[in-house]
Amino acid sequence: MTYIDQLKREIQLNKTPKRIISLVPSQTELLVDLGLESSIVGVTKFCVHPKHLRMSKAVVGGTKKINIEKIKALRPDIILCNKEENTKEIIESLEEIAPIHVSDVYNLDDCFELIKMYGEIFNIERTTSTLVANIQLEREAFQITLQNTDKLKVAYFIWKKPWMIAASENFIDAMIKESGFVNVFKDDKRYPEVDLSNPKLKEADLIFLSSEPFPFKEEHVLELKAQFPEKTIKIVDGELFSWYGSRVLKSYSYFKTFHN
Repeated sequence: MTYIDQLKREIQLNKTPKRIISLVPSQTELLVDLGLESSIVGVTKFCVHPKHLRMSKAVVGGTKKINIEKIKALRPDIILCNKEENTKEIIESLEEIAPIHVSDVYNLDDCFELIKMYGEIFNIERTTSTLVANIQLEREAFQITLQNTDKLKVAYFIWKKPWMIAASENFIDAMIKESGFVNVFKDDKRYPEVDLSNPKLKEADLIFLSSEPFPFKEEHVLELKAQFPEKTIKIVDGELFSWYGSRVLKSYSYFKTFHN
């Protein structure tokens, strides 16, 4: 069978894959929630959900650095990657080992497409259709609660030293919109470095400090509060803004807490 991934690459599979390596934390969690945990043979050290997984599965490295020999020894039927999380060099180095499926997710439609692709590849289409439908129900219910609310402007920090924010053309930006806010850096691309004197920060009603990839703490809230005393500054759950897949099912109830 021939399948197409999100980079429009063709993947040839002779049978339903039973030995899966996932090099992307959110996709690993998705596999487990789709009932495929027993088929997973390898994960990254960043695959933290569910917590027990790194104890029971082989850890083959991180998302940017992998152990090729360990991956070979696991004899995978398929390796799941992501354009942003994994480097082009990693993907090319794995192509001799097993078919590679590469995701490329910028918004909810891409997220739904990926889930449905896994449904076809792993022959679990009823399960994936149910998950997509459940996320859509959560989304629609949340959108109703947003009616008649003002859209506040947000700056979303992902890193310190240097300060970096989530601008446009990434899944975080899509989830900022989903959560009912406007990204003040929407006219910039990807994850630019910013100086705290950047005038766009003055436009923001709220400043969000993500819990990942940089682990912002209360000390950083206080640091920015000294710079922007009039603004609301809070640490937010980065996984619920950046992990596409089954975790999105939990995002909307979290987003409601910002509008109470």
